[in-house]
Amino acid sequence: MKLIIGNRAYSSWSFRGWLACKQSGEEFEELVVPMFDADWEKRREGDEFAPSLGKVPILWDGDCVVWDSLAIIEFLADRNGRELFWPEDDGARGMARSMAAEMHSSFAALRRELPMNVRKSFATREFEGEVRGDIERIMQLWAQARARHGGTGDFLFGDWSAADIMFAPVVTRFITYGVPVPPFAAVYMKAVLSHPHVAEWIDQAQDEPWVIEKYETPA
Repeated sequence: MKLIIGNRAYSSWSFRGWLACKQSGEEFEELVVPMFDADWEKRREGDEFAPSLGKVPILWDGDCVVWDSLAIIEFLADRNGRELFWPEDDGARGMARSMAAEMHSSFAALRRELPMNVRKSFATREFEGEVRGDIERIMQLWAQARARHGGTGDFLFGDWSAADIMFAPVVTRFITYGVPVPPFAAVYMKAVLSHPHVAEWIDQAQDEPWVIEKYETPA
């Protein structure tokens, strides 16, 4: 398999697709394509990008191509076993899928105002309006998952799952922008950041030579 990703520092969807590939346990080649540099548009016109309309991540397996992070998760779950990605219990699995889908389709204000940058740490500030609403909704989701299905595990549904993969970039955003969170969320975020796959991604991002200026200062 070959996974095409954007900059580790900034590309939250690439982060999710890469975490899914790591979770699968399969060997894969990765190709990092720097976003928004002088050659970005030219690269996106290449055959490897064509099925996804020039977006990352893209997973190739021979002639089979899968794009979109959630689709990559499901593709790899089909190949390697649902239990690697989703909780075994029906109720927990239903909630995990719902949370992953909501993360996939919602929280536009959070994405816009708090873009991912795993190399930065900004001063804590007040968040209002739609961004505040997005943060509060995420806290509600995390609290419900932990209370209903977290058990004695460290993650949303006890063991590391696709739900944690989908929310991992949110955890890094909360750290980058100093978002105040309740104690239970702080414990969860520490567990996510300590996961070896997450730690590996963040560590590798530190050595990237590319800088996108618009993501280097708070919005």
